[in-house]
Amino acid sequence: QVQLVESGGGLVQAGGSLRLSCAASGRTLSAQVMGWFRQAPGKEREFVASIRWIGGSTYYADSVKGRFTISRDNAKNTVYLQMNTLKPEDTAVYYCAAASLGYSVPTYYPNLYPHWGQGTQVTVSS
Repeated sequence: QVQLVESGGGLVQAGGSLRLSCAASGRTLSAQVMGWFRQAPGKEREFVASIRWIGGSTYYADSVKGRFTISRDNAKNTVYLQMNTLKPEDTAVYYCAAASLGYSVPTYYPNLYPHWGQGTQVTVSS
């Protein structure tokens, strides 16, 4: 089992920045891919970004490309999401997730991720 704990959410004005962290523990070797997802009230959970522990390849949703950056610290088993130029529509609960996905498998489907954190609220005021 993989345990995930997110932190770093909060309230920020539009145009501001936040950095989310996701600390992984447990059987982390079984999870090659880490993803960030978000869910706004009344909406489905949507993909934000993903990264592989080995090689560091990344993938982003079009809505955050150029504004958000996903990174990882393998020594700390921690994944980060740096969010810049935040917009009110970025307001959501942000979840960290882990999965064992081959290189040919898309990383943007939430149902492929068996391990999830508890989520952290991000609120962007206009």
